[in-house]
This record gives sequence, C-alpha cells and structure tokens, in this order.
Amino acid sequence: MGTGLSTRGGLRFFPWPGRCKVMAPGMSVIVQKFGGSSVADVERIRKVAGRVSTRRAEGHQMVVVVSAMGDTTDELLSLAKKMSADPPRRELDMLLTCGERISMALLSMALHELDVPAISFTGSQSGIITDDNHAQARIVEVRPVRIREELAKGRVVIVAGYQGVSRNREVTTLGRGGSDTTAVALAAALEAEACEIYSDVDGVFSADPRVVPEARKLEALDYGTMQELASAGARVLNAQAVEFARAAGILIEARSTHGAGTGSRIGPDPAPVRAVASDTEVRVLEVPDAQLEAVLRRLAEDEIRIRLVAGTRDGAGRLLLVVPLQDVHGVESFDDAVRALGAEPRPGLGTVTLAGPGVGTESAVLVRCLGAAAALDLKIWALHGSPLQLTFVVDGARVGELVRELHRATR
Repeated sequence: MGTGLSTRGGLRFFPWPGRCKVMAPGMSVIVQKFGGSSVADVERIRKVAGRVSTRRAEGHQMVVVVSAMGDTTDELLSLAKKMSADPPRRELDMLLTCGERISMALLSMALHELDVPAISFTGSQSGIITDDNHAQARIVEVRPVRIREELAKGRVVIVAGYQGVSRNREVTTLGRGGSDTTAVALAAALEAEACEIYSDVDGVFSADPRVVPEARKLEALDYGTMQELASAGARVLNAQAVEFARAAGILIEARSTHGAGTGSRIGPDPAPVRAVASDTEVRVLEVPDAQLEAVLRRLAEDEIRIRLVAGTRDGAGRLLLVVPLQDVHGVESFDDAVRALGAEPRPGLGTVTLAGPGVGTESAVLVRCLGAAAALDLKIWALHGSPLQLTFVVDGARVGELVRELHRATR
C-alpha cells in the first residue's frame, strides 16, 4: 500500500505507509459496532468485552465502535431542552458526544480487566473528519493513523461512534444511528474483513416484530432495499451507513448482541425480499406549487433534508414534503416559518413504506396495497413510488394498522 491519498465510496482515506506493518501476517481487521442497548449497563458492557476478547482470540485485530449507554443520548437531549427550547446545534453536539465517550472508556476498562490490551479514542482522535453540519454531519474523510498504530501494537481499539470533527476543528455528530456510519467508514478505511453491527435484534425483519408478530427475519438483503428501509424508519441500520457500504463495497452483518442467531447479511447481490417500515417522527408540509421554491430554499438554509416529495391525491396543485423531525430544532418556530412562506404543516401524519425490488413499478403490487388501505377505510394523503419503494402518507395514529395489512397483503 502506498503513501498517497486514496478514495473509496466517495470518502477519502489516508493509507498507512508501506514500510510499516498494519497487522501481523494472517491477521485481519474486524470492525464491530455495539448499539446503546448492548452497552446499557456495566454487566452488558462486561459481556461485550467478553465477546470482543473471544473474537480477538480467533486471530483478528479488533476495532470496536460503541454508542452511548441505553437512553443516555435522550437524557442529555432532555437536559438541553430544559435549558433551551432551541439549543444551539454546536453546543448540542458538544453535549451529546459525551455519551459515547462514557461507553468507550468503560469498555476499554472492561477489556483491561480481562487482560486484553485496549485503548479508547473519540471520533476526532480516530481521524473521522466531517463537514460543518452540526447535528447531521456527513463523514468526508477518514485518517485512521492512530488506530493503525495501536492495532500494530496488538491493542483492541475502542472508538466513540456518532461523532467526528470538522476541518474547522469543531466537534460534530452524525445524526441518529450515526455509530453505524462510523463503523462502516472505518471498515472501508482499514480494509476490514467484516463490519458487524450488533443490536438487540437478530438482523433485519420483514417488519418490526413489535408491530407485526409474524414478521420473519431476512437472511440477506441488497444495499438498495436496506437503504430504502433505513430511510423509511427501520431502526436496525443507518441509511448513510448503508450508502457508504454500498459505495465502498463493504459487507455488513447485522446480528444480535444477546443470542447466537445467524443475523442478516447486507451486500451487493440482488435479494428478492420485501419488507415494511414506518415512521411517525416526521413533519409533513403541504405546499402550494407557487410557494415550493421559497419553502425549499428555507429548508436548505436550515439544513433540513427532504425525505419524500409526493403529490396530493386531490389534484389541487399542492405537494407534500416529508422532512425528518430529527432535523428540525424548535418545531413550533419551524411551523411558523413555513406558514409565513405559504406552506401548511400537517402534524400527526406518518409514512408507511413497502421496500423491495420492483415494488413501486409493479401494478399488481400497487393494487394489493391500495386494496389493503381501502379495507381499513384509511385516508391516503399521498403516495410515492420508485423501483425500490412504495410509500404512503397516512394518519400517524393508524400507521401500525397499515403496516400489518401491507405485510399480510404482499407476502
């Protein structure tokens, strides 16, 4: 490997100089990520340490990305909201990154108790370079120099997920599920053998098992289907992480921390699967055609993403814009701002998405989905289709009903 800059999947990586060994002969790098429920308390952190130690004993070099413990991020966010209805995003990032730092240090301590040499790094120490977008930053560059140095010394490297540092040396966070993105970006930079994402469920299911008890586990999914599900509200993986994995050719294995299941494998091979996801943490804006440009300009200024653009079903010259609430800081002031531009916020709406190859282009699938909604006497505010997804905008209180009905109708 040379010393020059390389690019994989749109990210820039700085390879290790060829004169230095990154790993011992025959050893490969494994990147593991453990979500908040996996490290929710001291005993669970000890179990994670045991799991990492076992994997290392198999002859792998280990990089472990951790989320904040349990509900720590929500608790920190609640503290911020008590201080300010609309906290400055920079200060919010400074606060929220504390959660992952607690997890990384405790896991490193737990490994030391098992006589496993380990060291913990923040996102900035790990070389995770992002853009300047606080609260929803994107990784633009990875410089894992210190990680490679410590791997060469035989240490397990623990990395705080969800965070990085901008080129202006500002601490940033990567948005909900950002620890997944950290893990995939590091796997690409380190040319890891595998990127294993651990959570409290054994992989990806055809629907949320808490909503659809008969949902089945999907053994394999292609990147496109998984990205649509993640964007539509499935919480197993982060959409940006899947995007990076797809571009860099990184295989993702989604597994359970607590069991011995086979998990789900996400990769490039086409997989003829269908799954349903839902999201009620959105704000739907009804925008007259004439005001669309002004509203879009305001969203861009506030760095608010658009998850979906769909036409209303009444043909009245209006569009529905669906934006994630996680991007909106100060919902009431946001609603007032878009009203002043001629848009009408529609609180209480949500989305239900059927994802899979061909679902948005097969007439028979659309007929079954519309029939399922009609059987529920459900108002469809808007629908949007593409080759990999079919999304319905409906009343949030009835999202679960439609999820169950679509899951049944499209098996």
